Amino acid sequence: MRIVFMGTPSFALPSLEKLLTHGHQVVGVVTQPNRPRGRGKKIQPPPIKEFALSHGLAIYQPLHVKEPGFLDVLARLQPKVIIIVAFGQIIPPQIISLPSYGCINLHASLLPQYRGAAPIHRAIINGETKTGVTTMLINEKLDEGDILLQETIPIRKEDNAGTLHDRLAKQGADLLVKTLALLVQGKLKPQPQDHSRATFAPPLRREDEIIDWSKPARAIFNHTRGMDPWPGAKTTRDERTLKIYRVKINKPEINPELYPLTVLNPLPGQVLTASPEKGLLVQTGEGQVWIMELQAEGGKRLAIQEFLRGNPLSANQRLGTKD
Repeated sequence: MRIVFMGTPSFALPSLEKLLTHGHQVVGVVTQPNRPRGRGKKIQPPPIKEFALSHGLAIYQPLHVKEPGFLDVLARLQPKVIIIVAFGQIIPPQIISLPSYGCINLHASLLPQYRGAAPIHRAIINGETKTGVTTMLINEKLDEGDILLQETIPIRKEDNAGTLHDRLAKQGADLLVKTLALLVQGKLKPQPQDHSRATFAPPLRREDEIIDWSKPARAIFNHTRGMDPWPGAKTTRDERTLKIYRVKINKPEINPELYPLTVLNPLPGQVLTASPEKGLLVQTGEGQVWIMELQAEGGKRLAIQEFLRGNPLSANQRLGTKD
């Protein structure tokens, strides 16, 4: 297949690599412009560009794909199909109608569930036990095109957004290659989505990162792993930010008589015990969680025992408050 590939982040890498290893002719790679990344905010190329450079592929980085000059370039490449994996821009009708096999998108959910920019994070945060990958034909609406193929994978209790991202990226690459093979053979019949079953996964906002300690322990467990490793679930201690990366639910719940509490009815966010020997146990709106990994403002991500040796906390302090 003569392919133009459009993608930007690391999620798209397995797909581009798989297309090349299966002998497809990638005549152009379209990705976002170089932008500031990392702590130093240095201008860096997106992951797809770095991969494409190392494989001698033609690279295009339009600020907007609607630019007339870019549309002319794309037409000259004469792709039979355009593959889109986490590209980051809406595809206009002029591009959708260009290739004979259409524009095929790989999405990290079981559409019509979790349409939008953050399907991996949102699925974990919402406590889903399964998700998957979908190949679909692009239309002019967001993630509403006809479905070509889908595959389901379980969300394990030990999964976080990072581990699930990597598994979905690999499975999605395999599904993409399978989709192209069946499409060429005329063995695929696109299926319209059931829009009445649609759910949405909007981009993460800063307020989405903040832990609400009044929620049950299970919700906080899902929230922290859904934000791990990026952007990190956040709380505060003495008005300074703490990123909480990993927690486990306390089972069974503590007997207050075993801990040096000054109150027998702890408030959400209240530290019940804090020591390098025992760890950090925090009350939630329903149950308690042990914080296992966290990061102080300006510091490194640390296991709780190492953190508490350099950042002592005491029982009955409260997280997430300004007093």
